[in-house]
Amino acid sequence: MSQNTTIKPQHRIPAPIAVMFASLLTFSPLSAQLIPIRTVPVASGDQFLTVPSETLGMAGTTIAVDDSVADLWSNPAKGVFIDEPVIIGAPTFFGVSDEGGGGKTFPFTGLLRDGDWFGGASVALQQLSGSERGRFGPFFDGFWPGPFNRLSERSARNLYGRAAIGRKLAESDWSVGLAVFRAGLNMMTGVDQLYAGADRIDQQGAVTDLRVGVFRDGERDRVGFTLIHNRVSMEHEVHYADIVARDTITWEPTFEFREELNEDRTRTLGGHLEWDRKLGAEGWSIGATLTANRKSHPKIPNYEIQNIPRDPGTTWAYEMGFGIGRHRKSTSFGIDVAYQPIWSHTWQEADSRMETPRGVLEIGDMTIENHFTFSNVVLRSGISQRYDRFGFQLGLEARSYAYHLEQDDHVEATSRDQDEAWTEWTPSFGVQFRTSDLELHSSTRITSGTGFPGIDDFFVQDMALAAPSSPDFIAAPRGALTLQDVTVLTHQIWIRVPIR
Repeated sequence: MSQNTTIKPQHRIPAPIAVMFASLLTFSPLSAQLIPIRTVPVASGDQFLTVPSETLGMAGTTIAVDDSVADLWSNPAKGVFIDEPVIIGAPTFFGVSDEGGGGKTFPFTGLLRDGDWFGGASVALQQLSGSERGRFGPFFDGFWPGPFNRLSERSARNLYGRAAIGRKLAESDWSVGLAVFRAGLNMMTGVDQLYAGADRIDQQGAVTDLRVGVFRDGERDRVGFTLIHNRVSMEHEVHYADIVARDTITWEPTFEFREELNEDRTRTLGGHLEWDRKLGAEGWSIGATLTANRKSHPKIPNYEIQNIPRDPGTTWAYEMGFGIGRHRKSTSFGIDVAYQPIWSHTWQEADSRMETPRGVLEIGDMTIENHFTFSNVVLRSGISQRYDRFGFQLGLEARSYAYHLEQDDHVEATSRDQDEAWTEWTPSFGVQFRTSDLELHSSTRITSGTGFPGIDDFFVQDMALAAPSSPDFIAAPRGALTLQDVTVLTHQIWIRVPIR
């Protein structure tokens, strides 16, 4: 059998779909070398926006526009553009509408330059709050053995650390650099939306990122290469409270409690090639990028909301980008265009010998296979205008996700096709204030097109987004999915103080 559907926020999605979420959670506007993989538009927020960026208000344009504050962390060899030692504080706040949670991040960043040597370090403390979705109100609180949705009352602390060092090679245009990033995590935003029947989720783990970069700053042409190794290692301890019976006289429910331990592990090896050239027209430049990621998925969580068991998987992701920019006097302008073809193969392995209509499956054979073919497009455009002491930025980013899924069930001897597509829009703006002793930036991003996934097995659609089932009905996780559109608001304020 086969079926074809299209995802649109706030509309039902027939049939469960596989989710690959780890890549989404490691993505931020400052790590474009990691290509995100998304099969459902979950509103996750800007959890990993932990360092400042000069172009955040310009939609994060990067291909033909320089960012002397953030470039060190994308390619550590580009720290050669650091002019002087500075200290930067960059408080960042984000929130998801409709009680979808949010976070507060307080990072300190230092950038250093001493002759041919350069580098930097950054530490960040973060507090995250889970989604408050799923509360039916005080009427149901008396039935439950604890808070109706404990996710709404959880607050988690995450710690982030970065360090980079590099050197300009003597009497040449080349520089080299090395950077390391480590995050100790007790929560990833958006994960709670993917376990539709959970009463509580305890998360713990880490993300590690290592980068080696080289860069050549020529008279007209500049070229750089970055090698990346990224590791996501998380555990989700998911707690459920299922209603199995109810006394119709006292109206007291009976519960069965269960726990599941899901591992989320992804290993990414990537390479990023970048080039830009100054044109003959004053201030104009063009650039191009080529990115390749190989992602191995030793463990992909069996999210309750899809309930498709998966074990290992492999993804090949590519991005080809082109950009044009102009920097003249006090005005900067940039456009980025990127195309992302991605191929992913995930599967479930048999843990016992079984008879099927197509023959016998031995232990370790594939029982379910998922083949994804993605065709994603990213567009960014931004402008910056500076005056004597003041300035402003405007930008717009559009991310279009589209993929085709071919799923083969070797146990039931069936197959199905599914097509999904959606677009996320992110307008941004910023203001600047400068004096001889400090520089103040304030940037805001608003993302729409993401949402809350749910299960449409209740009489009222909104109730499908609840965590546990109601006292009258047990949610079937294999039911049709729903998506309610929300917005994500992110605000970053950073102050740069030179060390003189």
